[in-house]
Amino acid sequence: MPKVRFFRLALPLLLLIPVLALADGLTGVGIAPIRIPDPVNGGQTDGYVFYPSPTPVHGTMAFGPYDVAAVPDAPAIPGAKPLVVISHGNGGSNLGHHDLAAYLASHGFVVATLNHPKDDFRDTSGVGHLEVLAGRPIQVKSTISTLLADPRWKALIDPNRIGVAGFSAGGYTSLLVTGARPRFDRFIGFCERYPDDLDICGHADEFKAAAARQGKTLQQVFDDMQQHFGRYGDTADPRVKAAFAMAPLSLIFDDHGFDGVHVPVYLYYGENDRVLPPEANAKHIQPLIRTLAGVKEVPKADHWVFLPPCSPALAKDIPALCRDPAGVDRAKVHAQIEADALAFFRKALDVH
Repeated sequence: MPKVRFFRLALPLLLLIPVLALADGLTGVGIAPIRIPDPVNGGQTDGYVFYPSPTPVHGTMAFGPYDVAAVPDAPAIPGAKPLVVISHGNGGSNLGHHDLAAYLASHGFVVATLNHPKDDFRDTSGVGHLEVLAGRPIQVKSTISTLLADPRWKALIDPNRIGVAGFSAGGYTSLLVTGARPRFDRFIGFCERYPDDLDICGHADEFKAAAARQGKTLQQVFDDMQQHFGRYGDTADPRVKAAFAMAPLSLIFDDHGFDGVHVPVYLYYGENDRVLPPEANAKHIQPLIRTLAGVKEVPKADHWVFLPPCSPALAKDIPALCRDPAGVDRAKVHAQIEADALAFFRKALDVH
């Protein structure tokens, strides 16, 4: 009898384990590839969906040079969940922020990523041109529309709880999706002030020469870009209710750049960012965002601290992007970023 009683008690407890895990906010994570129409360049681009799953994750799985904590095509936990779309930086990848995506998914979010055409690791030919500067948010909007129209994913997404996150140019993208408006000619003043910032201004002479071949000044080229900013459609998406911007390219927002932003925004930046100096970027826009929900500086950190800790393969291929200044522990920084992003999105999207 004691044994029978034990198993009668044990079976319900075992059945409760997945429920208890969900109550604690932790689940397994599935990952599946998606194809996304690109309204900017035509054709499609590729991305991934990370989602809560009852299948536990044991370690990581190699996806190219990335070690990703997710199980391919694992079953999904049913029910509508908040969605976050992550936008990578210039020359980045749809797995460039896999750790944040997996973390949010393990805490009950559906997370989508995408490659931005002509501005990803395969092709950066559009960087600095309208098709990227105005096209990126259109591609994020297409990602949201694709998921909400797909029978597999729309059943897992609450269309009233959608957020965006992004790093660098992806941070800029997330701000545009919430209604921010850039002034492209601000690049001119920035490069006059920071001529040694090769990441932003390294091709300034090429742009000037290209403008001269058209019989135009650089100011006139940027004025033309400004005039055609809406070429691909409205960059704002009213479905998006929150933005988490990491070291955003934000030097091109003026005092009225955030007049159209009415949803919560969280800013993160590195104290010693040499690519996007904080005083001309994150610190510049901090007082301009009336809906700012939070801001955090990573002490001593440079720009690339927002990329996940590198696998051995990535550390070999792109060592400059994998090293941090003395006193910066990238793994600890990411643990804090993930916790802050989760808390922000839970509050901003009213997730209980």
